[in-house]
Amino acid sequence: MWFKNLQIYRLPAPWAFTPEQMEEALRPQAFVPANSNELLQQGWDSPRANEHLVHVVNKQMLMMLGTEKKLLPSSVINQVAKAKAAEMEEQQGFAPGKKAMKELKERVADELLPRAFSIRGNVFTWIDPVNGWLVVDAASPNKADDVIKLLLKGIDKMPLESLRVQSSPVAMMTTWLETDEAPYNFTIDQDTELRATGESKATVRYVKHSLDPEDIRRHIAGGKQCTRLAMTWNSRISFVLTESLAIKSIKPLDVIKEGETITYSDDERFDNDMMLMTGELSKMLSDLVEALGGEAKA
Repeated sequence: MWFKNLQIYRLPAPWAFTPEQMEEALRPQAFVPANSNELLQQGWDSPRANEHLVHVVNKQMLMMLGTEKKLLPSSVINQVAKAKAAEMEEQQGFAPGKKAMKELKERVADELLPRAFSIRGNVFTWIDPVNGWLVVDAASPNKADDVIKLLLKGIDKMPLESLRVQSSPVAMMTTWLETDEAPYNFTIDQDTELRATGESKATVRYVKHSLDPEDIRRHIAGGKQCTRLAMTWNSRISFVLTESLAIKSIKPLDVIKEGETITYSDDERFDNDMMLMTGELSKMLSDLVEALGGEAKA
């Protein structure tokens, strides 16, 4: 199992919160399936389909936020409400007013909710208490916020902060492109986005395209800055760094598993992959922070 996207936070290193304490803190917010009248339900679920809410491998902790959402499109509500409004108009001789129509739509939504389809979703979170990382596997900050809010609800005064670095990711990515020189242990790949800082917000994107240094410099000289940059760390992991310091499109490269001949059970495979992932990503994050000028303290 590998995370695909990283929203990155900081904890004290080392963080002396044990898996047992974490399990106890998460238990009051354990996931419970939505009942027929609930549109959305969230809670901590077991990452390995057992009774444990925290899965631990080599001191690394893995949690999973479970979400169940009912699908009830507004177009369906409007269609049913319109039909009922027509019936009311025929019976009473006049169409329902604005207030009556609003109340009708609310009643229709309540009637349709028990029959709505449910969609389950999961968001994984990894805590490295040794090196002080908390990472949410989410492409959007909003999904990560759901995780953080529920964590803070369970753990009073959790010493959690967003990752801050000394140098702006936009400034550093622009410099790496302009000088055609990646930081130590990294290489620049063939995907990037350059965006103008003025009102026009003019944007140039390269997708699987050779980044010609002269072309890139012309765009930078014209006022554009790099907001997304595909990179590879240590020939082992490829990813895209964004202007907000989120990491996306993570892919472990074949070199990581070269020479592996052991056959594992499903549980052993999961734990082996988790140990490999957390070990590699922890090193990569440290190198990336260094490449961005080091960590900035509050």
